[in-house]
Amino acid sequence: MSILVTGAAGFIGFHVAEALLERGERVVGLDNLNEYYDVRLKEARLARLYAFPGFEFAKLDVADRDGVFTAVERQKDLRSIIHLAAQAGVRYSLENPYAYVDANVTGTLVIMEAARRIEHLTAITYASSSSVYGANRKQPFSVDDRVDQPVSLYAATKRSCELIARTYGHLYGLPATGLRFFTVYGPWGRPDMAAFLFTRAILTGEPIKVFNQGRMARDFTYIDDIVTGTIAAHDRPPTAAEGDPHRIYNLGNHRPENLLDFIAVLERELGRTAEKQFLPLQPGDVPESFADIEASRRDLGFEPKTTIEVGLARFVEWYKQYYQVN
Repeated sequence: MSILVTGAAGFIGFHVAEALLERGERVVGLDNLNEYYDVRLKEARLARLYAFPGFEFAKLDVADRDGVFTAVERQKDLRSIIHLAAQAGVRYSLENPYAYVDANVTGTLVIMEAARRIEHLTAITYASSSSVYGANRKQPFSVDDRVDQPVSLYAATKRSCELIARTYGHLYGLPATGLRFFTVYGPWGRPDMAAFLFTRAILTGEPIKVFNQGRMARDFTYIDDIVTGTIAAHDRPPTAAEGDPHRIYNLGNHRPENLLDFIAVLERELGRTAEKQFLPLQPGDVPESFADIEASRRDLGFEPKTTIEVGLARFVEWYKQYYQVN
């Protein structure tokens, strides 16, 4: 039996695929290797996955319905999907909105239709985002909160993915689990995320942009904790007997950190002081975001363990090794 992992060359997709391969699963990876950030980083991730005999890869856009359907139909032993492919980034959605509708909305629709072509399908696990909570002010964010006030197109497309999955669960009984990820960081991370941006700037002596004058708090969640939660959700899909074949969970650290404290940990790890450029809150951003994980704990056994002190130390160690920084 094999598992389809979309976005396999991406940050979270790579780590999930690697963890599945390490436990002996067969993984079919899909990714279009787009140029949103350095393709060489994506290729380096893939190189690590190719070291496993159980890994197979197809360069393919999830919005390419014919290509995806053909790939799925060729894999006769597919039983489940972990759908992590997406156009990421809140701020970039202001510049290129069409990319978000193509990758996130159309891509998710294609994956749901592809899932209908898999005999004996056991699970669909897909990535949503904490961004769907939008303008909500109550903290922590709960899966029971309203999510009809997005403040970015990225958030709107991620909420659309949830609604599509719920609809396919209702119509066709597809067992789907949506995961709202909260500010994921760690080794092999995305270059447009805070840990990466700040580390690079501090090492090169460039100023770092600190939005909302530093009055920002995030539930920074280490990649290993996200992987554990994602695979737990995949291994425990909803069933028809439970009455609803679609579920949503928060995966976050449940330990909000002030942005300036996050920067301070990086400064200590790098042995340098950051030059900070304080700026207003950016359009599409929210000042605070952290997760209520009661349901994830109860149903998935999810219990994030990694503090930012431990997680950022591991990230800096990887960064220095990968970029050969002395």
